[in-house]
Amino acid sequence: MTHLVGCVSAEEERRVRANDREYNEKFQYASNCIMTSKYNIITFLPVNLFEQFQEVANTYFLFLLILQLIPQISSLSWFTTIVPLALVLSITAVKDATDDYFRHKSDNQVNNRQSQVLIRGSLQNEKWMNVRVGDIIKLENNQFVAADLLLLSSSEPHGLCYIETAELDGETNMKVRQSVSVTSELGDPNNLASFNGEVVCEPPNNKLDRFSGTLYWRDKKYSLTNQNMLLRGCVLRNTEACYGLVIFAGPDTKLMQNSGRTKFKRTSIDRLMNTLVLWIFGFLVCMGVILAVGNAVWEREVGSLFQSYLPWDPPVDNFLFSAFLSFWSYVIILNTVVPISLYVSVEVIRLGHSYFINWDRQMFCSQCNTAAEARTTTLNEELGQVEYIFSDKTGTLTQNIMTFNKCSINGQSYGKYFIHVVFVCLSGERLDFTPFNPLADPDFCFYDDKLLESVKVGDSCTHEFFRLLSLCHTVMSEEKSEGELIYKAQSPDEGALVTAARNFGFVFRSRTPGTITTTEMGRTVTYSLLAILDFNNIRKRMSVIVRNPEGRIRLYCKGADTVLLERLHPCNQELMSITSDHLNEYAADGLRTLALAYRDLSEDEWEAWSESHRFADKATNCREDRLAAAYEEIEQNMMLLGATAIEDKLQEGVPETIAVLSLANIKIWVLTGDKQETAVNIGYSCKMLTDDMTEVFIISGHTVQSVRQELRSVWLCTSTIVFSQSTLGGAGKQLHGSPPPLPLPLSNVMDNISGEFALVINGHSLAHALEADMEAEFVSTACACKAVICCRVTPLQKAQVVELIKKHKKAVTLAIGDGANDISMIKSAHIGVGISGQEGIQAVLASDYSFSQFRFLQRLLLVHGRWSYLRMCRFLCYFFYKNFAFTMVHFWFGFFCGFSAQTVYDQYFITLFNIVYTSLPVLAMGIFDQDVPDHRSLEYPKLYEPGQLNLLFNKREFFICIAQGIYTSVVLFFVPYAVLSSATQSTGVPLADYQTFAITTATALVIVVSVQIALDTGFWTVFNHVFVWGSLGSYLIIMFALHSQTLFRIFPNQFHFVGSAQSTLLQPVVWLTIALATAICIVPVLAFRFLKLDLKPQLSDTVRYTQLVRQKRRKPVGRNAGGAWRGMGSVSEGRLGTRGGSRRSGYAFAHQEGFGELITSGKNMRLSSLALASFASRHSSSWIDTLRRKKHTHTPPSTSGECSPIK
Repeated sequence: MTHLVGCVSAEEERRVRANDREYNEKFQYASNCIMTSKYNIITFLPVNLFEQFQEVANTYFLFLLILQLIPQISSLSWFTTIVPLALVLSITAVKDATDDYFRHKSDNQVNNRQSQVLIRGSLQNEKWMNVRVGDIIKLENNQFVAADLLLLSSSEPHGLCYIETAELDGETNMKVRQSVSVTSELGDPNNLASFNGEVVCEPPNNKLDRFSGTLYWRDKKYSLTNQNMLLRGCVLRNTEACYGLVIFAGPDTKLMQNSGRTKFKRTSIDRLMNTLVLWIFGFLVCMGVILAVGNAVWEREVGSLFQSYLPWDPPVDNFLFSAFLSFWSYVIILNTVVPISLYVSVEVIRLGHSYFINWDRQMFCSQCNTAAEARTTTLNEELGQVEYIFSDKTGTLTQNIMTFNKCSINGQSYGKYFIHVVFVCLSGERLDFTPFNPLADPDFCFYDDKLLESVKVGDSCTHEFFRLLSLCHTVMSEEKSEGELIYKAQSPDEGALVTAARNFGFVFRSRTPGTITTTEMGRTVTYSLLAILDFNNIRKRMSVIVRNPEGRIRLYCKGADTVLLERLHPCNQELMSITSDHLNEYAADGLRTLALAYRDLSEDEWEAWSESHRFADKATNCREDRLAAAYEEIEQNMMLLGATAIEDKLQEGVPETIAVLSLANIKIWVLTGDKQETAVNIGYSCKMLTDDMTEVFIISGHTVQSVRQELRSVWLCTSTIVFSQSTLGGAGKQLHGSPPPLPLPLSNVMDNISGEFALVINGHSLAHALEADMEAEFVSTACACKAVICCRVTPLQKAQVVELIKKHKKAVTLAIGDGANDISMIKSAHIGVGISGQEGIQAVLASDYSFSQFRFLQRLLLVHGRWSYLRMCRFLCYFFYKNFAFTMVHFWFGFFCGFSAQTVYDQYFITLFNIVYTSLPVLAMGIFDQDVPDHRSLEYPKLYEPGQLNLLFNKREFFICIAQGIYTSVVLFFVPYAVLSSATQSTGVPLADYQTFAITTATALVIVVSVQIALDTGFWTVFNHVFVWGSLGSYLIIMFALHSQTLFRIFPNQFHFVGSAQSTLLQPVVWLTIALATAICIVPVLAFRFLKLDLKPQLSDTVRYTQLVRQKRRKPVGRNAGGAWRGMGSVSEGRLGTRGGSRRSGYAFAHQEGFGELITSGKNMRLSSLALASFASRHSSSWIDTLRRKKHTHTPPSTSGECSPIK
């Protein structure tokens, strides 16, 4: 057998030969070393500087530095620019290096993990990074899979092994993989060392659920599927050992293919500032041109008259060259409109905001001893502008812990919620099962003693109910010692149900391919397992047929109420009506429901059906359809037993958090790898979906045409309803003419409707919806809905959905998840949040922010995010204002100094103005300021909307700040100029000299900007007072020192104007001039703000006023005081209702098809008792659900004779 050996640039297929590194190295496959870092020691400096100089401002300051090194045009020393520029570059470089260091640390930790590799016939320990394609690896229980492996053999019978795929798809329930039968017996290293099979398969890709390939060995070929693969990131569970052949390594593995690239994230304010810097530079050039033209005219008309005693400097020989040099001189002088200190201050403020997040005790989880962490300092203000949140489900919204909460048996509902409110138990004592049942699970919680009493008194229907739960499942049991049972459930739902039966006296002990052994009320009973009618997503139910020791045959069935209630005997109508009400109530509580039923079979019925089942099972064509028909035939005329209600425990505070974020106009999309029913059920649990929604649309088409048709049907339905609402409800706002054409005009209308629609779309449908010709239609349809849930999505699809919204909606996005399957989504979003949960720390390492509970997200956004955005916007507005006020004085002075590029202020004032005199007050405002307290931010979520609409700092606000700054500069220049030009000292000496004018203008400037920041500051702390008044004091101290005789004696060539400050500030006219200039600058601002507050107050103004009124009344402020919080009443205080008498199914079952066949074939039965890893009991904190008044309890009907147990 020969195969073509070659290496092409674009890999079309992969060829791997086992135990032959020399052969495999010809293809130059990637090694198993991964690298998520951006730099190394050699590339850090050039790459980081290149990235930093992509910032327009840094390039701008570098250009200015070069100009300042030219003595002919520079009026300022070069150190005034190079020192702050070097500081900014250094701070950013240190921050980037620190971030990348942790990436390197994480990479090294993973790459240096140990793995057992079969080399030259013996197992040797190798680091993961040294594993190569074609190597055979031994994995042991609870180990991570090092690379994408083809499973060769296992310690389990028939080459089976169990894996947990939480890192890939977020699901913690176990999955089964099986080796090819021909290699399953190669369990010995000696046999594996001689294995030289060759695999030809697909090239590396990101499809987690697909694999196609062929194994060639001993002149035969065997097809390979995804069921034969162990993917990197999985964990081997409940399997002593297995061997696998490395097919894909390192960056070629499906996990890394789905990880996405690390992106350099920048905020919208950063991007806006880049644009504004370009505009300001253009404005600066215009001012330079104006002043240069003025210089040319002045030198030609006036300056030429003074050539005899004011000659041009040697390089200048005509007025045009003088104007050219004057232009560059003014560019240097006027560059302070955007000082480098702006960027230093921005980084300091962001660092302060990050520490506030890290120090927030209200975002600290005491259970896991984990604090919130800002892993980046560059995105804080973006937290105040989020419009879309993309959330994982398992581990993010839920704890992935199933608990048996309620049940309905023979028309009687049992079970109570266990709710803590201010640490008071509202639902009775937890039942103690130990005296009643020594085999009970001590971690099981139930709070209704009526059910236990019903079991104890021997109620036949209750016994049959739990008998069904102990028999109808695919759980495997391991009894390590007497009474110490470990259940190995393929889905957490089944584990919860079997554990419930165990505690109520019906204990599942063990199984063989043909029997199930239980302990019923202390008595051991063995049933013959005649058939398992397996579960699948179409049937939505599973059944078992068993024969009891007395020979009676009975079918037990559990499944979705929508399919099972249709298959009941007509005599069940009354019981079905009552049970349906209970199911409706459970579904409204967000519980996952299953209906339970049974059917007695005669021997003849069983024999006849068994024959037809065997015929269908052996069919070569349409086997699945034939089996489904056989199952359908027997699952008829069943007797209803009742229903179960399981809670997929939400994380604490999830419904409240989603409700508050929705009130803040934040749209939440759930992107999950779970199946549709599970995701929808959680949607109802966390109140994303409610029963009073107008419609919940489901997109599940498998073809492009069907998906497009379903999307258009949704659009047509929603747009029709919205158009009718806008027409009927808009009195005085009638739309003119006929309805506008679809889709764009109505999208604006739909954005304003509190969309009572929800959209659920499956992964295979989403793949078509994300195609280029359909993506716009999908976005417009999805964004018209209040809630969107995407099910069965791959990690890459999660990232594609995020990118789609970024592309079409131009909105700030946030992605939150806890597993490795969420990394690509976290990296793609503007902001990535990692939950430090049960699925490792990969999501945290890739995130920008991390904490341990989803509920902390509302505080991160509504408090820290909103404050950061508010502070940054106020900081920028004030900074541009004060620097235009400071710089434009030079522009006006140019018209009075012959356009000679002489500065108004001395160079020390110019250097210290932004570094000392005005830096600390604006930093204090940028770090500590707040408009309303944190609890008010949570109480009034609408306060968040200005950030989403970008109202506080935009181009309009920028021009307003610039206009105010220019107005202030006009006042600061012309008022002192007009007053001092004719003023005299008390001795009669004129005050119209350069130094007096400069000191007066500088003093007035410092006082005006200090008063302005005092007006802008909304929240005063000790730091604000110290910095504002301290800066004024430091200005006076430094100014007097610079004009003192002491410095003049030490540096006579540097400090020429001795005593100018003292003599100037001793003149009353100077202080009157300063007071006049301050009043002219500040009074219009006060008047404007007073009128705005009175005529058009913002919500924050109203909240502050309300707070003041409450304080004056001295009444305690409670959570229910705010109108916005009261508006949440329907969400946080009432249970989900139903609409129009209709009911929805609460069915959700995380089971997968195939386990029934494994059990009946005996392939997963152990030949010997192997030590299994015990499942550690996880602490589960109750989520605080909303309280609701109990419905009237129905009296159970008489059902004598309807339910007869097997005796």
